[in-house]
Amino acid sequence: MKKQSWLILLTGVVVGAAALALTAAGNPGNMGFCIACFLRDISGALGLHGAAKVQYIRPEIIGLVLGAFLASVAAKEFKGRAGSAPALRFVLGGFVMVGALAFLGCPLRMVLRLGGGDLTAVAGLLGFAAGILAGVVCLKKGFSLGRAYKVKTSEGFVMPGFVVFLLVLLLAKPAFLKLSEEGPGSMKAFWLIALAAGLAVGALAQRSRLCMAGGIRDAVMFKDFHLLSGFGAILVTVLAGNLLLNSFHPMAAVQPVAHHDYIWSFLGMALAGWGSILLGGCPLRQLILAGEGNGDSAVTIFGMLVGAALAHNFGLAGSADAMADGVFQAGGVSTAGRAAIIVGLVLVAVISVANLHKEEKKS
Repeated sequence: MKKQSWLILLTGVVVGAAALALTAAGNPGNMGFCIACFLRDISGALGLHGAAKVQYIRPEIIGLVLGAFLASVAAKEFKGRAGSAPALRFVLGGFVMVGALAFLGCPLRMVLRLGGGDLTAVAGLLGFAAGILAGVVCLKKGFSLGRAYKVKTSEGFVMPGFVVFLLVLLLAKPAFLKLSEEGPGSMKAFWLIALAAGLAVGALAQRSRLCMAGGIRDAVMFKDFHLLSGFGAILVTVLAGNLLLNSFHPMAAVQPVAHHDYIWSFLGMALAGWGSILLGGCPLRQLILAGEGNGDSAVTIFGMLVGAALAHNFGLAGSADAMADGVFQAGGVSTAGRAAIIVGLVLVAVISVANLHKEEKKS
């Protein structure tokens, strides 16, 4: 137990340090690591959406999956498994992405934003916690998407193989690949640095089981703060680093790639949190599980890629606050995005109720 406690804290420190280093190396502010944003960029690079400012194959995602794959193989934990409501997981993955992109960040970036002084992220944190509480209620009432079954090992290679394909595309840069020339998608660390950071974080996250949704879930259900301590370590590391680098700017508006539409940030992350609990892990955890050979998590990630495409093709994603010639331009969530969040919350509620399994009374 003591070894595991040190491992989760070490993972948190490494994630925080990697996020700071990647930001210094060229990634957007307060976005050293963001699973939702980076999957969105990959979706755009593959031509699934046409938002020209957010299109790039992020090596961090490739590294996360391959790091988890290598660590699981080394620990003899890699195994193909699947069959736990894949269609529902695809849909849930899509709506988790819609909620996260309305807020403009996954749970990991939410912590990074807080560590940089982004007070707009507080609404997202409160919403994420509220969504997790709703999910915990469902778990206590017997929610389950069913168990996964052992399948052929080839099933487990789907996501590792996919990210290797992405790496080939990134290096070859074929004509069909779309890469941003301006905006967040054009802001990036050198690919080898980003890949190395992803590999390190992926391997450590696989060994420590780092997951923010799981951390809050365990704290509420079992009074177990083990997983949550990892995200505490991320926050402390990023906060300390930003203070040392004079990059801590506590403000409630005009933060890097963020907006102050608090109500819809709250509801968007509530959707992301609730969906993550039903899926059994946050977006980061889904990538790690997919790297370990979990086909259901691979399906979830593909759902997230499609969700990102829908979010940008139909104007569902949030828009960032900005300053133009000294004039403040408010960002936020569009009417279509707000409608999508409401639809997502209703759908997640329906899925929750439809998959409650009451224990049979013993005679």
